[in-house]
Amino acid sequence: MNKVSFISLILGFASLATACKSGINAQSKKTTSATNTLLETRYKMLLDYPVDSLSMPRSMNTKTLEIHKVPSRDWTSGFFAGNLWQLYRLKNDPQYKEQAEKWTPFSKKESVNRNSHDVGFKVYCSYGEALKAENKKEYEAVIIKGAETLCTRFNEKVGSIRSWDFNKEIWDFPVIIDNMMNLELLFEASKLSGNPKYREIAIKHANTTLKNQFREDNSCYHVIDYDQKTGDVRKKTTLQGYNDDSVWARGQAWAVYGFTMCYRYTKDPAYLKQAKATAKFFMTNKNLPKDGIPYWDFKDPSIPNSPRDVSAAMVMASGLYELYGYTKNKSYLAFADKMMASVQTDKYILNENIKGPFILDHSTGNWPKHDEIDEPIIYADYYFLEALLRRK
Repeated sequence: MNKVSFISLILGFASLATACKSGINAQSKKTTSATNTLLETRYKMLLDYPVDSLSMPRSMNTKTLEIHKVPSRDWTSGFFAGNLWQLYRLKNDPQYKEQAEKWTPFSKKESVNRNSHDVGFKVYCSYGEALKAENKKEYEAVIIKGAETLCTRFNEKVGSIRSWDFNKEIWDFPVIIDNMMNLELLFEASKLSGNPKYREIAIKHANTTLKNQFREDNSCYHVIDYDQKTGDVRKKTTLQGYNDDSVWARGQAWAVYGFTMCYRYTKDPAYLKQAKATAKFFMTNKNLPKDGIPYWDFKDPSIPNSPRDVSAAMVMASGLYELYGYTKNKSYLAFADKMMASVQTDKYILNENIKGPFILDHSTGNWPKHDEIDEPIIYADYYFLEALLRRK
């Protein structure tokens, strides 16, 4: 081969490489554009959902297209209003605000419901989001009232807020890892009211959870049952995990998010240490799929033929963005970005032909009860939108 031919060949390869790179970039932009269009379509569907105080959307069967609707007493009832408020902050479109203002008041009566430990989910995910968008005293009042109500479930001997009231023949004083999420209501109420009681109870609950809820490998149990007279641990068990010794994915996400949030309000290094340790357990788990979207339980023996849980991924992503803010550990940022990139594809975004007020598909609600398996679930959307706001 002569010199001229060799140079021509090299230039040809260079041109081909440039063309391939341009093609990849063009395809990437095309994919991103298509994804953004699909997301916008899904967002708009939230505006079309008819306002009804007894029909808060919780989940959807994508085969029958039946929407699971709930009243305010359901623990998920505050998320839909919260989603509308978050979309208002993301898009600055007054249509979302108008709808949010219609849905939010339906959660108000839950601020005085003493029969539920999920006052935080119901009130703070609705009224708390409203307060972030509009600084209104009426929103503050509901949050403070909700905190006062939640405190009635606190047991000084145990040092925790009671979770469920059912299954009294099995549990004496059950406390679930999910309950860490309800503490944000208490911390915020102390800030708004100046009353330290709410903050003090939140800290006591967090400390009790920190002491008893985690295993040596920094995974967490779902349920700890206490003797309410002595405060002693009776049993360590589960309701939504595969078995008592398994690792329910969303429970791990609640733990990371919850202790990171507690660090925000207290700057207690023990909370940050636990959040980092459980995040590491999640991020490095050998049973975690490459795209970062976990199976519903890390120890389900049917893996890899086990349902995923997008909701667990979105809770974790939102928690990791906040954790990165305190640690500047880029692995948290990169992992959250990976999960967010994974769900912002047509693999996980709900198909545009399915009409319903949901954004993401493939969450798992309660596998042991065969309930809400591989479906769109409202709280996956809530933490997805929150993660977008935190990343932004």
